[in-house]
Parts: sequence; structure tokens; C-alpha cells
Amino acid sequence: MLLSRRRARRGHPAALRTALADVGIAVGTAPWIWMILTPAGGAEGVSLIPFRDLAAVLRAPWETAFVQVGGNLLVFAPLGALLPVRSARLASPARVAAVAALASLLVETLQYVLRLGRFSSVDDVLINTAGAVAAAAVTRRWWAGPATVGPFRG
Repeated sequence: MLLSRRRARRGHPAALRTALADVGIAVGTAPWIWMILTPAGGAEGVSLIPFRDLAAVLRAPWETAFVQVGGNLLVFAPLGALLPVRSARLASPARVAAVAALASLLVETLQYVLRLGRFSSVDDVLINTAGAVAAAAVTRRWWAGPATVGPFRG
């Protein structure tokens, strides 16, 4: 970050924005990843059928559904919000979705491979990705580069 600050003073105005976005992504996402990769001692398994687990969660008491869906929407929200702010190359909903989906898939795979007592589900990947794209839409006005003009497109 200090190097980016120095570069910003020397005529690289995007360097400070990039450094701040990097810190925001790390600080905003790390606690969620830590929580997700903490052993839980629950049921283990994999669900590859889209919306099956989501339907079950939505049939649960509203508090459970709120925590499960809300938590999954927030996991990669900082990444989705700040990735297009950080880089013009990633300033599109489709690219944010691709990065978030890959990151979420990695986390779900780690949960399964490390046998953490957690259930890995394709629904988690879908909801994590949706949260990142929604957060990107919120920060649309501050996206980096020439991609900041015009309507929100995928």
C-alpha cells in the first residue's frame, strides 16, 4: 500500500484506488472465508443439483433461511463490490460473476477435500456469485476505466 501511495504521488492516481480496493477485498472477504473453512463437525457431503438445498433452506424457519441465504450473499460481496473499482479489465458483471464463481467453487471444494464437517453445495456457489454481482451493481458508479459509462450490462 505504501508503494501504491508513492506511485499515486508521482502521477499514478489509480494506484491508491487499487491499493485501497485490494485492502477492502482482503479485509471484507477474509473473515467470511475463515468462518467457512473452520471445522464444524456437521454432516459432510456434496450436492450438485441446483436449487435443491436452497429449496430446503427456504422451507426452514425464516431465521435459518435469513442467516443461510444472507450469509452466502455476503461472502463475496466485498470482492464483487471492489473488483471492478480496482480494475477496468474486470469492470463487467459477467467478469465479476466469473471470478466470484471460481472463488466460491474453490472454497466449496476445500470444504469437501479438507473434511471440515461442512456440506458443499452448488447452491452456495450460485448464491455467493449472485451476492458478488449484486454488490458490483451497487458500486457501478465508481468502476475503474472507460467501462464506467452507460447502463449496467452483463
